[in-house]
Amino acid sequence: MKIGIIVAMQSELDCVRRLLENPREERHGASLFIVGTCGAHELILTQSGIGKVSSAIRAYELIDRYRPNALLNTGVAGGIDPSMRVMDIVVGSEIVYHDVWCGEGNVWGQIQGLPPRFHSDPALVEKALQVETSLRIYKGLMCSGDRFITDPVELAEIKQLFPEGMAVDMESGSIAQVCHMRGVPFLSFRIISDTPGIEGHIAQYNHFWDDAPQRSFEVLTSLIAKL
Repeated sequence: MKIGIIVAMQSELDCVRRLLENPREERHGASLFIVGTCGAHELILTQSGIGKVSSAIRAYELIDRYRPNALLNTGVAGGIDPSMRVMDIVVGSEIVYHDVWCGEGNVWGQIQGLPPRFHSDPALVEKALQVETSLRIYKGLMCSGDRFITDPVELAEIKQLFPEGMAVDMESGSIAQVCHMRGVPFLSFRIISDTPGIEGHIAQYNHFWDDAPQRSFEVLTSLIAKL
């Protein structure tokens, strides 16, 4: 199976690239792809950068050049549901833009002409939920947009629009949209780095990086082994 993996940040890339056996770097213009194997799978790993535009461009490039059988997006997210704790895993069975409004005739988060929400591939979702880990794993709605959520007022606005929202991030929506348009099975799963809206959540985020990358790496390793 040929699997594309997109992360946003250098710290995530450094962790995930340890999955690859016999890695080689392939550069196309300004874009770097790291190609290798993991068991019976061929993996194509890339760091998109933060935000919708950067992640959409890199997802399109990866699909166009490598034709993966599936595309995984992993990394960190902010927990926005009271049940969420730092180090929980959210499997994004649905993904919606929290910062898109195209006017009458569309629901909030819907780009006109596209579905109101994008759906991760059901088979990939089930595989992710079967991963054996000491971390808590949840399935639910990821809310994606070009804002790093820090203000309790912003959080309340998102929860009012999407009461079932579990987490917020800045890349899942755009990658899901590209995969939807290109017909590529997609999965977003992320580890909770902080819980916006509570006092001291920036400290949560800073302390998170001490241990979380390794734990997230273990979950990704287990997931790929199940594919």
